[in-house]
Amino acid sequence: MANQALQKYRQRVEKVQSMLCVGLDSDRQKIPSHLQNEQFPQFAFNVAIIDATHQYVCAYKPNLAFYEAGGEQGLHELKLTLEYLQASYPDILTIADAKRADIGSTNDHYVTSIFDWFGFDAVTLHPYLGREALLPFLDREDKVSIILCRTSNPGSGEFQDLRVDGQPLWAKVAEQVSSSWNRNNNCMLVVGATYPQEMKEIRTIVGDEMVFLVPGIGAQGGDIKEAVVNGANSAGKGLILNVGRSVIFASGEKNFAERSKEEASQLVQAIRSQS
Repeated sequence: MANQALQKYRQRVEKVQSMLCVGLDSDRQKIPSHLQNEQFPQFAFNVAIIDATHQYVCAYKPNLAFYEAGGEQGLHELKLTLEYLQASYPDILTIADAKRADIGSTNDHYVTSIFDWFGFDAVTLHPYLGREALLPFLDREDKVSIILCRTSNPGSGEFQDLRVDGQPLWAKVAEQVSSSWNRNNNCMLVVGATYPQEMKEIRTIVGDEMVFLVPGIGAQGGDIKEAVVNGANSAGKGLILNVGRSVIFASGEKNFAERSKEEASQLVQAIRSQS
């Protein structure tokens, strides 16, 4: 049986001809002032961004930290956002940028929270505890586990560049996930746009089928052209190119949604010109 979440991603890419993902990292402090007095400011902001950009995206990716920091209200606003996406745009992939990892019995509860209560289609995960610990996620054949492989942050090489059996650790992770962890065809990899040559090597290791979630474009300095050229599969697809701040905070004024739409449109044109 085809993985539902992965199928959703692929159908959405074909429908809108876009591999753009908008990161809903809706920092309460940066939300335009005219929304600050709303009962649910983050939710109101997210709805405006989603309605303005939905025609250009294959996925939305809220980072849970921006909601957890708001306590009970923040989690409620995230839940409202997921309910809105499920009701209004059910064909768009939703990714929980949670970077979870723990022993299996704890992961059982993370799975219930992220997949079943919030209703996310996919989640980002640390590989450090190994496959056995992540089985509660990997066993969910209807959802997607997105494993951190080569992350976009400048200090990522502290561990990820360490050599294991003659390979950098990021290459070992890519090899292990693609050959062993992906038995249910429900794994993706996080591969940062800030390391395009490593991205090219990872594509060679895992082949055409595996999708990469690609952070680091825009504010972190990653380049769309290099990401597509080095990371796309032989069909020119297989990427989820995440852009957050430069889209959702394109303006801090009342025209913020219009500006986010313009920015998303420009990004999609840039992606299409390379794929």
